[in-house]
Amino acid sequence: MRVPRLERDLGMEVYASNPLGIGGRIRQLLEDFIVEEVLADGSMAQISQTAAQQPLGEGRHLVCVLVKRDWDTLLAVKRVARQLRISQRRIQIAGMKDAKALTAQHVSLSGVAPEHVRRVKVKDIDLYPLRFSNEMVFPHLLLGNRFRITVRAVSHSTIAIERRVKGVQEELSNLGGFPNFFGHQRFGTVRPITHLVGKFIVLDRLEKAIMTFLAQPSPYEHPESREARKQLRKTRNFEEALHIFPKNLRYERLMLTSLAKRPEDYVGAFRRIPRRLRKLFVQAYQSHLFNLFLSQRIKLGVPLTEAQIGDYAVALDEHGLPTAKVMQATAQSLSDIDGALREGKMRLAIPLIGFKQSPSQGIQGEIEGKILENEGIASKDFKVSSMPETSATGELRTILTPVINFSAPEISKDPHNPSKRRVTLGFTLHRGSYATVLLREFMKPRNLIRAGF
Repeated sequence: MRVPRLERDLGMEVYASNPLGIGGRIRQLLEDFIVEEVLADGSMAQISQTAAQQPLGEGRHLVCVLVKRDWDTLLAVKRVARQLRISQRRIQIAGMKDAKALTAQHVSLSGVAPEHVRRVKVKDIDLYPLRFSNEMVFPHLLLGNRFRITVRAVSHSTIAIERRVKGVQEELSNLGGFPNFFGHQRFGTVRPITHLVGKFIVLDRLEKAIMTFLAQPSPYEHPESREARKQLRKTRNFEEALHIFPKNLRYERLMLTSLAKRPEDYVGAFRRIPRRLRKLFVQAYQSHLFNLFLSQRIKLGVPLTEAQIGDYAVALDEHGLPTAKVMQATAQSLSDIDGALREGKMRLAIPLIGFKQSPSQGIQGEIEGKILENEGIASKDFKVSSMPETSATGELRTILTPVINFSAPEISKDPHNPSKRRVTLGFTLHRGSYATVLLREFMKPRNLIRAGF
């Protein structure tokens, strides 16, 4: 089944399931995409959360639930910090959440009283104090996220929808999960250039990285933004661009402000935007390479649940999450690894290439080597001398990720799209896995933009 060009550009070149998709559209309404964070101790941040009368426990960190509508996570944290008149560094999160969604997640605030939190008033953001803790919220406390997603404007009959959803679900269940691709939002769907910027940073071509971020237009973005980028690409006049770039392009304008004063200080321009975003560029390029590695493995028919000599395998903890315990398959260890894979104690993994993470060996190593050669990239390049804070050591990421507590689809008439149906899917995914990657298996969209990805 043919994959849309936009997904192929992101490295997702294949589907793992054969049945036809249901089509349709996500995110037509904000409430169509609900995300609720689940911690490893079982606690869930709920959309309908209420604040504790008097937060329990002791400690200098106040754990709260942050509920946001149509907010980027980092911008939401920045706005809350401004209201509380504290540094953003005193607010910690376990994970990023979708911007175009209704989401609930845990945050910890250091040295902030509950009564101050209750006075925070930001449109479409609610903050609910829960408990005190000696431990701040951080990523390793996160188990995953519970999703409830409504797909609208589905043209097929109820019987056809049920058959197609069931077919995909059964195939993924037999596979043991779905391919753990990095999803569309990792790169930007409307303007998928994040990984390209990262590639040029890794290659130490910072001028090219800057111009890709600022001046590479997309046919899917707002015409005003697109024309401003085209003008900058033609003139390379940063001062003029600062006057014509729309106000909502916050990060671009921060960089332009710097470049208007020092046109060749590319490092200085990058350092005007948040450190997390600078690192995200390089991480997005790592993600793109991972997607390519995994796509090629699937296309070549190399098994996803049986180790080949040279494959990496990671041990799982009691929650099914990857641990730091790693084995690399050899002729001697192959049978032991395959046994652990069958028992659900390990999963195969592929590198996120970095200066401390080498490629695989064997068949998978050959796949990775060819792709890295085509890209003109080596592991050592991820140690970025010009901007060390963007350097990436690398790590391993599992090939497959499980679908947990998948609920039968709720199918009904769609009041917002006459003569069409809406389908609501519920499921939980482990941290780091993308709901849109699972949804693409069920929907098989022809046009990602129209489908709301």
